[in-house]
Amino acid sequence: MKLPQSVKLPESVKLPRSPLSGRALTAGAVAVATLMAGGSAAGAASAAERPAAVADAPDIPVANVKAHLTQLQSIATANGGNRAHGRPGYQASLDYVRAELDAAGFTTSLQEFTASGRTGYNLIADWPGGDADQVVMSGAHLDSVTSGPGINDNGSGSSAVLETALAVARSGYQPTKHLRFAWWGAEELGLVGSSHYVDSLGSADREKISGYLNFDMIGSPNPGYFVYDDDPTIEKTFKDYFAGLGITTEIETEGDGRSDHAPFKNAGVPVGGLFSGADYRKTSAQAAEWGGTVGEPFDPCYHSSCDTTANVDDTALDRNSDAIAYAVWELSQ
Repeated sequence: MKLPQSVKLPESVKLPRSPLSGRALTAGAVAVATLMAGGSAAGAASAAERPAAVADAPDIPVANVKAHLTQLQSIATANGGNRAHGRPGYQASLDYVRAELDAAGFTTSLQEFTASGRTGYNLIADWPGGDADQVVMSGAHLDSVTSGPGINDNGSGSSAVLETALAVARSGYQPTKHLRFAWWGAEELGLVGSSHYVDSLGSADREKISGYLNFDMIGSPNPGYFVYDDDPTIEKTFKDYFAGLGITTEIETEGDGRSDHAPFKNAGVPVGGLFSGADYRKTSAQAAEWGGTVGEPFDPCYHSSCDTTANVDDTALDRNSDAIAYAVWELSQ
């Protein structure tokens, strides 16, 4: 997530919203199973914390998401400790994600831009089929800051979006709407990559995007469960999912206007997303609801060298990854 807050949208700005169609979540939810002694909290979240009405959306194996994080960590370690824009670690991250998508049958393309005197790239992946006039798009920024490997910020969002895309391929999913996935460059320099993408679209192509879903930091070690309050249908989709798990969510305010949904929102595209918190501190009420440590940041390693694979909460990563898949399936039918 980009550090400066200079692009934060004024509260008075209200952009047009085009609700997405989606099936309402059926009433009720399965109870969360009690963990067996010695069991994995993350595994239990994946196996037991699934609303009964989500049969169509696959469970996203958190082990697969973590495997992608391990690859991104290895890339950073081998390239000066970071995966920042215009540096070898970013290029290697891009190559890794693209190879996974190409092997799964996606149509991938790179979009080149320049920022701070360095060449950057966005990676766009389209799943064949679906109505090209109704595009459901999911994205995350792939770059880190120069001071660390960026595993929660934003390897977590990038890896969960990647695994959701791979789940689309594994299941042979053929939605009514067209699915597009994106990994943005140079977010940490001011939303450069996503802004370049939106600016490159003509008005007709922007209008074809039924919704853009953004995922920036979804595995914070002292996590919260925050939902963007932008497009009402996308917001409800995520809230319904977490309600089915018995988890209360809060409106996301810390990152409003500071991540890659902002250029889409400014262009009138319906947006939504998830966030587990950055350097804001957890309140006693939030700790009572979600657990964790009162008075500590949601992510103490935000924009730091300690943002490694050890800086991720498996349960939050698992729940949010499953929520991404649920929303992609729900909103693309």
